[in-house]
Amino acid sequence: MRTARLPGWAAAIIGGIVLIVAWWIFSILVFDQKSGSSFTPVPSPLAVFQWLFVDGNIAGAWSVFAPTLAAAGIGYVWGNGIALLLATIVLLFPKAETVITQIAVVSYCLPIVAIGGISVVVLGGAKSPGQPSATAIFLAALVCVFTTVVGSILGFKAADRSALDVVHVYGGGRWTQLRKVRLIAALPSILNALQIAVPTAFLGAVLGEYLGAITAGVGPTLIRLQGQLDSAGVWSVFLLCAVFALAAYGIVGLVIRLVTPWVAGKAV
Repeated sequence: MRTARLPGWAAAIIGGIVLIVAWWIFSILVFDQKSGSSFTPVPSPLAVFQWLFVDGNIAGAWSVFAPTLAAAGIGYVWGNGIALLLATIVLLFPKAETVITQIAVVSYCLPIVAIGGISVVVLGGAKSPGQPSATAIFLAALVCVFTTVVGSILGFKAADRSALDVVHVYGGGRWTQLRKVRLIAALPSILNALQIAVPTAFLGAVLGEYLGAITAGVGPTLIRLQGQLDSAGVWSVFLLCAVFALAAYGIVGLVIRLVTPWVAGKAV
């Protein structure tokens, strides 16, 4: 007997309501405002709503997020492009897999704060006000490499052996196998890795900005709001970060369903 499943949109609404209620209760019972102090580390959802919409701060959100989104987008393209190139090299030259995998693991295990500090000195910040930071672009690219390299290599290896043998029998080499068989078989894994890299790139860009050397973006805004002890503003920026990241994640997910409908069909 099959049980009825909630539609995805209904589950998302219910989950959002539960999170808001839990957040409200948590802010009141655990981090309620102390007497004689106007600061609370966890503001209520009502305080965040007031900061965004009643005080009108939502109107300037795009100017804050535009440099960060630009840095995340550029870093996303560079990081995933390098990762796909490395995965392709593994397919054409299998002996290079160990070295390339180690490079990907090292890029994942590097302490991003330390690397970010070095990149600030080497690359600097934004070349002009309102432009994406070079450090933010670098960190956004760096954090994308591991996931996409691993996902692409696993996808390329998932190709059907009999299809590869057919290409080989008809005189096709590794490059033909890659184009005709492996790329199609690896497409779901590659696209899933690219989807996971979306919020990761955004986080890398925010961290790159947070380290300094720029005057515009999410990072400097968080530093300014924290210095002012404006917890409602800080949480509002956090919330908007989640909204932008989830929206981009959902867009890539929609692209995946359109590009690989056979995979989406199996999951239903």
